[in-house]
Order: sequence, then structure tokens, then C-alpha cells
Amino acid sequence: MTTKYAGKVNAPAFPRDLEWLNVDRPLSLEALRGKLLIFDFWTYC
Repeated sequence: MTTKYAGKVNAPAFPRDLEWLNVDRPLSLEALRGKLLIFDFWTYC
């Protein structure tokens, strides 16, 4: 069974001024294409 996604929208690029943790260089969507990703979003309150 094939699922079609109506209204599919591409993810926006990451802002250039983000502070990344535990990586050698900033990430880009192009570098991550085709990879399984798990993002853990957290903040200090």
C-alpha cells in the first residue's frame, strides 16, 4: 500500500546562527537527506 501525502511541505533550512551541541560543524538538511533522525528539543524554563 502506498501512502500519498497531500499538501506535503519541505522543511525550512536551519538558521545559520544556531548553537549546535555534540557535532563538529553545523548541520544542514542537505547533509542529513536520506538519514533517520531523532531530534530532542528542550529548553530551560
